[in-house]
Amino acid sequence: MNAYFRDLFEGIKSLLVGMTVTIKAYFSPVVTVQYPREKNYITPNYRGHLLLIKDEKSGLPKCVACGICERSCPSGCIKVQSEKKEGEKKKTLTGYNLDFTKCSLCGICVESCSFGAIEYSNEYNLAGLTREEFHYDLLKVLKET
Repeated sequence: MNAYFRDLFEGIKSLLVGMTVTIKAYFSPVVTVQYPREKNYITPNYRGHLLLIKDEKSGLPKCVACGICERSCPSGCIKVQSEKKEGEKKKTLTGYNLDFTKCSLCGICVESCSFGAIEYSNEYNLAGLTREEFHYDLLKVLKET
């Protein structure tokens, strides 16, 4: 009979401890973000996919198609296409493709670009149903913005 009352007391004590935790959580401030209506705060050091940077003066990409980012990428996810047009001294960027499925977000490409032509985006809602949705033509994205 003594063991019965001891078990009963321990059960009531356990119930009160659990209810205390529940009541504290009920009255604490809400930390959940209502996602579609509210956006999360993104820290400045967040690494999304790459973006080309537009030159302020000319409106063209800062990229000079040197290919250093492509050669320095350990994942091999960057492909830079360029052509030398007749009558021009420099190459012209014709395509900048990123396969984000291979990217390890190491940052070597951004650090190796001496022209400051690429940076990370703040896009965090990266979801898709196929691999092709993660193949970005960054030159096309730059022209759309």
